[in-house]
Amino acid sequence: MRRNYLALGVAAVAVAASALVSQAAPAPAATGLHISGRDVVEANGEKFVMRGVNHPHVWYESRTGSFADIKALGANTVRVVLGTGKRWGPSDDVAQVISLCKQNKMICVLEVHDTTGYGEEQAAASLDEAADYWIGQKDVLAGQEDYVIINIGNEPIGNTNAAQWTDATANAVRKLRANGFEHLLMVDAPNWGQDWQNVMRTTAQTVWNADERRNTVFSIHMYSVYNQASSIISYFDAFETMGLPLVVGEFGWRFASGEVDHETILAETQRRGMGYLGWSWSGNTDPILDMATNFDATQLTTWGQRIFNGANGIKATSKEATIFGGTPPTTTTTTPEPEKGCTATYSVANQWPGGFQADVRVAAGGAAISGWTITWTFTGGQTVNQAWSATVTRSGADVTAVNMAYNGNLGAGASATFGFIGSWNGSNPVPAVTCTARW
Repeated sequence: MRRNYLALGVAAVAVAASALVSQAAPAPAATGLHISGRDVVEANGEKFVMRGVNHPHVWYESRTGSFADIKALGANTVRVVLGTGKRWGPSDDVAQVISLCKQNKMICVLEVHDTTGYGEEQAAASLDEAADYWIGQKDVLAGQEDYVIINIGNEPIGNTNAAQWTDATANAVRKLRANGFEHLLMVDAPNWGQDWQNVMRTTAQTVWNADERRNTVFSIHMYSVYNQASSIISYFDAFETMGLPLVVGEFGWRFASGEVDHETILAETQRRGMGYLGWSWSGNTDPILDMATNFDATQLTTWGQRIFNGANGIKATSKEATIFGGTPPTTTTTTPEPEKGCTATYSVANQWPGGFQADVRVAAGGAAISGWTITWTFTGGQTVNQAWSATVTRSGADVTAVNMAYNGNLGAGASATFGFIGSWNGSNPVPAVTCTARW
């Protein structure tokens, strides 16, 4: 976010979410990435959950190798900072940026950064000016609806008269639709993206209704306002109650007391199937938020290691868009004792060059069990590097997983899941697994 971080020591204002019901006509058939219910889905209807980071391209246009580096670490999405020329840029290389995203099999979220803090930051562009920039780029954006999400303007209103966000955002959406844009649109919250006055939370339905295509996703930026789990969960709950789509378009980490509760963001977005895009790859004026030191992917910072390699992080949860061929394999095994035993299902949840995440679901049969042991044999030279919710041991190609104390007792038909991060080289075939129950 290459700007000063406001120390907003302001408690999030508890404003009840509006329970308005849209009476608008049904939207036309969607093109490319679009909203279905509360989810972002691809043209084929497959759910797509954004797992990625922000890249400050407009300030570091020569750092094109960052796209490949971000992908290699497992991301399926990159949010790219652009400028209209009023404050930064102009970014006239949109076609090249899209090409880099596609070459590296990542969905491209393109955002105009000039709007940051409008109304409080005198140099900022308006959302109307941002819409004009996108209209000027229409020739290179048309036909890219499967690959590109247009984030109209970054943090488009500051803390001064945040209520102007509703009309300004609705009008920008209408302007793009009137000019023939069919893309999935993303709209950032006011209050420098953090919506601590709950303007977006309260009036999101108005903006949703303004989109004739019903194809807009709302984006909250979570920094110091969201330093407690309760404030994060409350905000997510409000959008679930309204039935509107939400992603975390930016967030940082708790590098000091009072900073953002990134652990809750990661856990809750994963639990709810919501997208997140961390800030940021490198090049911050305050390097505490860099994920890679000096754009070097071999020098990940504490924040970089956490978001890419930690629990609920990008490697563990990211799935490549099916438009690029991302379809992880899944297999269900046989049941040794159907009535009194257990079954196990081994699924490759995600895969990247040299690594993968697998989940194993264990289900009791027709009677309760007090414990379980899962065994399989790797046939592709895979290894287990890190496991959770089971004690996993390996002898050569043979792997054994035994329940923990808290998830061994399963009632009839009940289930538990464990997982692990593994390595592979050459191939990653799904093994046949066997479940042995204890009573």
